[in-house]
Amino acid sequence: MHNLVATKDMLVVLGAAAIVVPFVRRFNVSPVLGFLAAGVALGPNGLGALGPLLPAIDWVTIRERETIAAIAEYGVVFLLFVIGLELTLARLTSMRRLVFGLGGLQVLLSALAIGLVASRFLDLPAALTVGAALALSSTAIVIEVLAGEKRVASATGRATFAILICQDLAVVPILFIVGSHPEGSVLQGLAFGLIKAAVTIGLIVVVGKFLLAPLFRMVAGRDSREFFMAATLLVAIGTGMVAASAGLSMALGAFIAGLLIAETEYRRAVEATIEPFKSLLLGVFFFAVGMSLDLATVLQHPGLVVAALTCLLLVKGLLVFVLARVFRLSRPVAIEAAFLLAPAGEFAFVVFQIAADESILAPDQAALAVAVASLSMALTPLLGIAGHRLGKRFERPVPVDPEVQAPLPTDGARRAIVVGYGRVGHLVADMLGRHGVSYLAVDADARGVAHWRRESKSVYWGDATDAAFLERCGLMEASALVVTIDKAKEVEAIVATARALRPELVIVARARDADHARSLYAMGVTDAVPETIEASLQLSEAALVGLGVATGPVIASIHERRDEFRQELQGAAGRPTHAVKPKRLRSS
Repeated sequence: MHNLVATKDMLVVLGAAAIVVPFVRRFNVSPVLGFLAAGVALGPNGLGALGPLLPAIDWVTIRERETIAAIAEYGVVFLLFVIGLELTLARLTSMRRLVFGLGGLQVLLSALAIGLVASRFLDLPAALTVGAALALSSTAIVIEVLAGEKRVASATGRATFAILICQDLAVVPILFIVGSHPEGSVLQGLAFGLIKAAVTIGLIVVVGKFLLAPLFRMVAGRDSREFFMAATLLVAIGTGMVAASAGLSMALGAFIAGLLIAETEYRRAVEATIEPFKSLLLGVFFFAVGMSLDLATVLQHPGLVVAALTCLLLVKGLLVFVLARVFRLSRPVAIEAAFLLAPAGEFAFVVFQIAADESILAPDQAALAVAVASLSMALTPLLGIAGHRLGKRFERPVPVDPEVQAPLPTDGARRAIVVGYGRVGHLVADMLGRHGVSYLAVDADARGVAHWRRESKSVYWGDATDAAFLERCGLMEASALVVTIDKAKEVEAIVATARALRPELVIVARARDADHARSLYAMGVTDAVPETIEASLQLSEAALVGLGVATGPVIASIHERRDEFRQELQGAAGRPTHAVKPKRLRSS
């Protein structure tokens, strides 16, 4: 019966995802708000509370948050894993001033300031516990808000993410202090906990450096999506479990694993594999956050809740703004960061639960604190919009901060994608480079990709027929796609996928013969290059020059004959023959 209840609860969440997301997107509302609202309405503090009076309502509501809370945590795990994939250890190291300087001061000063205000109503241990819990922000909601606006790599995204990383690192000492018993040595235990955390992180990094690439190379060689998916989930969840065993958050362990995979050729394929899991489980997480809001507590103490919420947002927001300006961040970035980070985070629920179990907080105090944290998290998307609009009013030319203002290098900025990095693809990529056109290459040969990566080539392993993988390779921002592989069916599948995603994209494809070229033109390629015809033209050119014919007229006649062939093939495929030449690639 318990399993039936848990299954029913998951069906409620899945049903909410299927209905809420399309509905809110129709009105340009963040899906985060939709899931939060659904969690409030269908959770144990909403319609779920009517279960004893209306038994039938149990089938469309959730009466116990714990049934999905454990699953919801994996949404944050996968989110941090994907964020790690978008960074590298080198880029993270370059942000150390913001992570440990700005982030460290934000956590410390916010905890003291909030604790000082709370001490007017609570005893000192309880006040400091509330301050430490509310000093942290919601990594999941903040990053999802920025990702929805494609601003994770912006100046604001980098600054807020640096602070959020430090907040995740602060989990260990806060958890230990709140959960420590008076008879124990707090300083000694805290030092031991920090050493244990450092050793765990070091172990993950060292083992990952030596094992991750060989693991994915072995799995990729099997040419099985199922095996690759299993390996990806194993790494993301496994490293999270290792981190959790040392008192760290699972999300931090997954983030480190993502950083390590970002250095390998499997980065794009892993991103495409993990994205569906991340999106669905994040929805479950936001739903669970909505269920945490106790409307009864809010209605019993509306004035106190509003006052506490306002105080939290003002104190924490002002501190973030001032510290950001001290660290020479621009005013618009400081304003946006303050609005995004002022609310509390999901970690507050854990701290308040431990504090209640240790009798640091009374049950009614813990319920009030959870209500304030939940309301502030629900306001995060709206605060993000307000901060972005307010920040734009203060935009003006400012000196560039190399740590923050420079956007993260991303493969989406490259101008061309070359599918297939064999002899033909290698030559195409070389010619692109010679003419100043940057590129990203894709190949399905795991051994070959590993070899080319050792030669510092920008090559990634993956399946180019997969739309999600092409998107991760930057197809939506690229100027051209060049398909050089010699398997006709795969060429057609890649062309069909790319054309569906980008109707206006320049697509140049290798064709086996004239018939294959006609088929590709009918599918919408910009240009098809048949092997047999091109070889004939090259042989003709070499023969004529060898017979003593002037090189200039020979080259001109070869180009003219090539255009004639192209027009004939396009005409046979039903394409207009006047649009022969593809768009010029922009040099970068």
